[in-house]
Amino acid sequence: MTNITLAIDEKILKSARSFAKRNGTTLNALVRSQLTNILDQEKRMEEARLGLIALMESSTGKLEKNYKFNREELYESPTLSGHKHPRIRSGRKSD
Repeated sequence: MTNITLAIDEKILKSARSFAKRNGTTLNALVRSQLTNILDQEKRMEEARLGLIALMESSTGKLEKNYKFNREELYESPTLSGHKHPRIRSGRKSD
């Protein structure tokens, strides 16, 4: 393991040492853990991003290159036709 030197504000250092002690760990272990968590999260996000790109590329539901949404087409069929609470759609208040 390699040693490094960090410049940390005295108040932060004191609070961090206190936090580590209350949690039964060391400041070194706390820093290592946090850095590991940050890097793991970044790795998961990159894997998710690549997965989404792969999903988009393999998707069969593609729109034409210059497709533009048409408001009338979107609202042709009622979205909530089978909704269990018709009063919500009609604007009537419930009793």
